[in-house]
Amino acid sequence: MEDRKIIELFFERSEKALDETEKKYGRYCHTVAYSVLGSKEDSEEVVNDTYLRAWNAIPPARPLRLGAFLAKIARNLALDRYAARRRERENIATEAVLDELADCLPDTEGLSVTDELILRGAIDSFLASLPEQTRTVFMRRYWYMMPIARVAYESGMTESNVKTTLHRTRLQFKEHLEKEGIII
Repeated sequence: MEDRKIIELFFERSEKALDETEKKYGRYCHTVAYSVLGSKEDSEEVVNDTYLRAWNAIPPARPLRLGAFLAKIARNLALDRYAARRRERENIATEAVLDELADCLPDTEGLSVTDELILRGAIDSFLASLPEQTRTVFMRRYWYMMPIARVAYESGMTESNVKTTLHRTRLQFKEHLEKEGIII
């Protein structure tokens, strides 16, 4: 069916518009979404969302090239989904890093400015006391929140050595804070 006729079906609010859109542009929209997401399931959801967006946009929109119109919608939806998945993975990784430190850091919520300065000073003095490589490993993991594999690669160490170094350093950190009178 010609694009002009499909668009007229959209204007008539005929569900046949969706069927004809699927027949003519379904594979194309799926290819566009899959090229961004690399997932068949996610691409299928994006294509279905594309049809819904098209349904809501036509009318009043009257695209001159329906295929390009649908591809743009599919691409934007796929990029949004990709970004959301990436944020989710990053949040999970960030939570894992913070969980590692949970046992050796006090709860900072509600600390006074003075207490924050004392804690900051204790952290600075601890970091200054560490050998350079240990400090670098610690900072890469807990300040820059790098994955263990990347810390190992950039430090010229094995992942096992990095994990051991971090574990021992966290224990030292907790002990240092307790010596400074900071309750954990």
